[in-house]
Amino acid sequence: MKAITFEGPYAVKVSDVPDPRIEGPLDALVRITTTNICGSDLHMYEGRTSVEQGKVLGHENMGIVEEVGAGVERIRVGDRVSVPFNIACGTCRNCSAGWTSFCLRTNPLEGIDGAAYGYANMGPYQGGQAEMLRVPYADFNLLELPPGTDHELDFTMLSDIFPTGWHGCALAGVEAGDRVAVFGAGPVGLLAAHSAMLLGASTVWVVDKEKDRLALAQKIGAETVDIASEDPVEHILDATGGRGVDRGVEAVGYQAHDPTGEEHPEMVLDNLVKVVRATGGIGVVGVYVPEDPGAQSELAKQGRIAFDFGMLFTRGQAVGTGQTPVKRYNRVLRDLIVSGRARPSFLVSHELTLEEAPRAYERFDKREDGWTKVVLHPAA
Repeated sequence: MKAITFEGPYAVKVSDVPDPRIEGPLDALVRITTTNICGSDLHMYEGRTSVEQGKVLGHENMGIVEEVGAGVERIRVGDRVSVPFNIACGTCRNCSAGWTSFCLRTNPLEGIDGAAYGYANMGPYQGGQAEMLRVPYADFNLLELPPGTDHELDFTMLSDIFPTGWHGCALAGVEAGDRVAVFGAGPVGLLAAHSAMLLGASTVWVVDKEKDRLALAQKIGAETVDIASEDPVEHILDATGGRGVDRGVEAVGYQAHDPTGEEHPEMVLDNLVKVVRATGGIGVVGVYVPEDPGAQSELAKQGRIAFDFGMLFTRGQAVGTGQTPVKRYNRVLRDLIVSGRARPSFLVSHELTLEEAPRAYERFDKREDGWTKVVLHPAA
């Protein structure tokens, strides 16, 4: 089959790779109809991870079930499904508690709980930027979707970034009437803002420096702050009469850049500590890693982020972190899409074929104007 494989820093290509097959009785094979390029794929693309050459990328996937193992009972051939990026067994202690993002059985790498498709250190699983994908524990992991093609661009956000944006709000404790600051207007940040509004936030500020992304935030009703022209802390504190916001979402991660392009992994965390009120909540869903050999400081290379923890303690702020357990949210979010309440597809900028993916990776990585979210249709 055709698939997008990692070949080295800033190099992906369309490759012929072996077709996936049923390897166990609980497996299913899914023919991919839509798969996305995620901002976290860029960490691998830029050579900032230990992903191996030849790995099939892609953890935001949906499609049609083509084949199931002998032990699969709920999912049937022909079902239209969303594939959560978490690969979870469904029965370990963490999965039983709803933390499918930290499954204890699916990742053989010592010291790391949780597995995912096509990602560094997240197990031996190939990704879905391909024509077909093997899904382990299919009955547990797959989310059934209404048949047909309606809401395709909305449903494709259910595998990762819509639940991740929602998870950022859940970790922060967003409630009706809250004022919320979202740092980062990439796809996750935009869907965190969308989620905050669905949860009843009174005002949402979105902070970034990319004008096309800020324009999308304005389109969904958010207030915006451009760090290229003003200090986000001063802006938000002025707008709230010095009180600050009730909740904040970190949707940037360890590669945060200032307006000049210089990298500061602690920058967003520091700003959130300053703009969130005392006893408020902060949800961190931007990616941070245990080791980052490409970092500019020795501490950051070791995964140690020297942010303003003393002030966070003094202000009594609560912080939640970690990858989203997609299954905790995806059914609710699917139903919000079907009812017309949620429209996460507003951020899609490009629909392309697999053959166009290498060019798309390059342009998305460079943050070229208008390249906000790329979806791929392998059958196109």
